[in-house]
Amino acid sequence: MAVEHMVWMKFRPGVSDAQIQQHLKALAGLAGTVPGIASLRLGKNFTDRSGGYTHGMIVTFASRKELDAYLPHPQHQAVAGPLKRDADLLVMDFEW
Repeated sequence: MAVEHMVWMKFRPGVSDAQIQQHLKALAGLAGTVPGIASLRLGKNFTDRSGGYTHGMIVTFASRKELDAYLPHPQHQAVAGPLKRDADLLVMDFEW
């Protein structure tokens, strides 16, 4: 079964547009550096239905095995750490 890893981001007050763009660039770069990522999509919310969350990301994996390897991967950790400092995150993983 394929796995979707969804992340909603709400950047904290004081985080500049330039910092947000750096985070998004780092997240996009995971697709080229972390094995097991089948696809990675991210973007800015354009509706008023997100409860204040401004950006989202969906990463697709072939199975839970790839997700389990992705989470502790050093490149993922290097991107996730600074992101957690600058944004509130909601994360959901599901199979389909």
